[in-house]
Amino acid sequence: MIRSIMVAFLAIAVVSTSYWGYQEHQEKNSILIKAENNYQRAFHDLTYHLDQLHDEIGSTLAMNSKDQLSPSLAQVWRLTSMAQSELGQLPLVLMPFSKTEEYLYKVGNFSYRNAIRDLANEPLTAKESETLKQLYEQSGDIQKEMRQVQSMVLDEDLRWMDVELALASEDEPLNNAIVNGFKIVDEKVDGFSEVDWGSDLPQLQANDEQLKSNLNGKEITEAEAKEIALKFVEMENADIEIEETGDGLAYESYSIKINDPEHEVDIYMDISKKGGHPIWLLQDRQVGETSISLNDASNKAKELLEKNGIKDMQLVNSKQYDAVGVFNFAYLKDNVRVYPDSIIIDVSLEDGEIIGYEASAYLTNHRDREVDDPQITLEEAKQGLNPALEVMEHHVAMIKNDISEEVLTYEFFGVINNDTYRIFINANNGNEEKVEKLDHAEAVYKKA
Repeated sequence: MIRSIMVAFLAIAVVSTSYWGYQEHQEKNSILIKAENNYQRAFHDLTYHLDQLHDEIGSTLAMNSKDQLSPSLAQVWRLTSMAQSELGQLPLVLMPFSKTEEYLYKVGNFSYRNAIRDLANEPLTAKESETLKQLYEQSGDIQKEMRQVQSMVLDEDLRWMDVELALASEDEPLNNAIVNGFKIVDEKVDGFSEVDWGSDLPQLQANDEQLKSNLNGKEITEAEAKEIALKFVEMENADIEIEETGDGLAYESYSIKINDPEHEVDIYMDISKKGGHPIWLLQDRQVGETSISLNDASNKAKELLEKNGIKDMQLVNSKQYDAVGVFNFAYLKDNVRVYPDSIIIDVSLEDGEIIGYEASAYLTNHRDREVDDPQITLEEAKQGLNPALEVMEHHVAMIKNDISEEVLTYEFFGVINNDTYRIFINANNGNEEKVEKLDHAEAVYKKA
């Protein structure tokens, strides 16, 4: 009797285990199939939109009516955005595909900038038309290569899950047909002749080129750079390593590593050779419990600017992220906030030490400016606001608009329902230049 019960029990256990294993296998297969389908959809959509991109640029070249040109350029911009999004959905994180992504970004910005321009009053220049021709030829080359990859995928029934596994493995060299196909596309883009994107499109130029042209002062030695670095972090006799930055940057600088024995971490920073300007600093360490207020921390950030001779900066924004205070300063010229000349400083709320500093925007843009008076009054500017906005604060500010031109604006902080907005109204013509919904302060959760 007992033997029969044991046999029955074991039989039920075997059947249950088999059924559980079958269910697990089915669920795993279902997840893999779903992931594979998503990858395949993104890949074929990408190929289709690159096809459309080539055709749309071609149509733009053939147009004579300026009324049709703007919508067509906007369509080019929309297609590049979709292609960028689909690239982001493919498992290409571990392989270099940056040239193609950069190319799509630049095409998108070029088309967007010209789409929003009044082409009736300011038609495309001969250089811009030539740029469009180059883009048409280059997009045709990309289209051809992508079609070859697509044909291979369809003919050989290739799977994107195998790509993900190949990229995740550390075996070199990779031998996957899809990966090899995408590498060919990226190498093709890298070999394109340089496109003239237009001299008035600074956001498409490398920032380090602008930074190089704006740096001032005499060239400093390694010893002087060490001295500046230790003074900046207020340390003495610390272990310090220094080397010149390598190729790839337009400007020359020293990369510095300072050992901080107190926190058992290193401090990293870059100082420009020309002028010895600290460009950025980072101390990546765990910050403990908050012991100083956000206001006290902002005073520490202000002291840093004053000690380093950076004058006329106004605190325009402060946020708290856990135990770190983040402070944004803008240059103040004749009571006008000049936002392009900004510096961001991170302060530990545990001990008030500076743990982050970013001044590349300030060093790139700061110069003596003539700031004209607004052509419209504050009350006239308010007429351009949403009537539901309850204005809490206002300033005069200079910002860069979507095409990177500096414009004088009225800056309004206001509330609609429970959300806070910052709205910039052009101080010369009353147009709405920019609207930003401001983030709420990061919640600080205490452990129970």
